[in-house]
Amino acid sequence: MSPERRNDGGPGVARRVVTLPPGAAVETWAGANQAKDEKLRVRSLHRRASAGGFHLRHSDYGWALMDTDRKLVGARTDLSLKEIESLLAGALKQ
Repeated sequence: MSPERRNDGGPGVARRVVTLPPGAAVETWAGANQAKDEKLRVRSLHRRASAGGFHLRHSDYGWALMDTDRKLVGARTDLSLKEIESLLAGALKQ
């Protein structure tokens, strides 16, 4: 007698096709590129801040820039990355 045939994979056997349920999140190249750009931007800002003696901190509200005495630069803790860039550029010029 021949062994029982199974349809769960292996050579020469048709495999099941997995489909995503409707409404499932699908990653796109554009979304992945934007996430990578933001990650690189944050790393660059961290390097620039630490080179100038500042500290960059993130919370649920946004970003904050602190000096060596842990005092806020710009007196806000809900800054965007664009605002952090401009504050850091101004602080490094002084």
